[in-house]
Parts: sequence; C-alpha cells; structure tokens
Amino acid sequence: MQVEVRVFSGLEKFLDQKRFGEPFSVEVQDNWDLRSLLDHLSIPKEQVFTKLVNGKHQDLDYKLNDGDRVSLFPPVGGG
Repeated sequence: MQVEVRVFSGLEKFLDQKRFGEPFSVEVQDNWDLRSLLDHLSIPKEQVFTKLVNGKHQDLDYKLNDGDRVSLFPPVGGG
C-alpha cells in the first residue's frame, strides 16, 4: 500500500532530492505505523514534533492505511 508524505521546515534535509512541502509516495507494509515510516525515511523521531495524517494530529503508534496523507513538521520556535 502507499501513503503520500510531505515534509516541512527543514525535515527535507533528511531526504534525497525532496523539497519543502513537495508530496511524494512511499510504499509501506500493512503493519507499519508512523514510527516505521520515519525509520524507513531515516528521519530521526526526535526531529519530528507534529505528525498529521489526513489533517489530524497523530502519535507515532498510528497505524498507516492505504492512501493516508502524512505531513511532518519539526519543532518550531519563535516569538
């Protein structure tokens, strides 16, 4: 099954030739959760603060489904 992934605000540095907000497809196995996806993409879990699946906040234990749209954001500070 496949999911669509987008990364933002610097997380793209962990991926080869991916740009800010650019959607890309990832082939995942039936039992994968968000933790498995981050491991597969070689994105350190501690670098990801916000994880949205189909526009809703999810934790690392969320089990992925075919066609899920995943957006990943690092911690962002400002003031």
